[in-house]
Amino acid sequence: MTAVTEPAARRRPEVVIRRLDALSARRHLDDLADLLVDSVEGGASVSFVAPLAHYEARDWFAGVLNEMDLGRRVVLAAFLDDRLVGCVQLMLSWQSNATHRAEVQKMLVHRSARRLGVGARLMKQLEVEARALGRTLLILDTETGSDAEHLYAHLGWIKVGVIPDYAMRPDRSGLRPTSLWYRRLD
Repeated sequence: MTAVTEPAARRRPEVVIRRLDALSARRHLDDLADLLVDSVEGGASVSFVAPLAHYEARDWFAGVLNEMDLGRRVVLAAFLDDRLVGCVQLMLSWQSNATHRAEVQKMLVHRSARRLGVGARLMKQLEVEARALGRTLLILDTETGSDAEHLYAHLGWIKVGVIPDYAMRPDRSGLRPTSLWYRRLD
């Protein structure tokens, strides 16, 4: 029996997810900044408005590196053909009554890599990392009606509410609501 393989043009490129340590994140600092700039330019509501300068995004990620050094934040990166095309962060709660939970932040996928399963892969690996760190409850917020909302629902997250007029749209065209979500980990 002959194995039938899918033509190369139809195969999805392989996405590799890696947990970055502070050293590797420093090496990818410009790539992470480019990713953030692209996301804001593409309309993602991720705490910034356009235009976002590369140096501003780089400075923001430099602050993330400090939190990684302190063990307060985990950063996962998605690579497609050795090009960084996505990331997601896990902000670990430090309060003594909250060491079981963490907040998902800055789930970003470059516009050139969307619809390839990058976001889903990042989120699934983030759950693995959270479990390994003893976290059993994850929370996040995202713009109501965004593509990210559909992804979270598909992955089994539970929406608990909507806050109206939560954040300015990246293009400054007005205020948008945000949805709050959670997921219990087994």
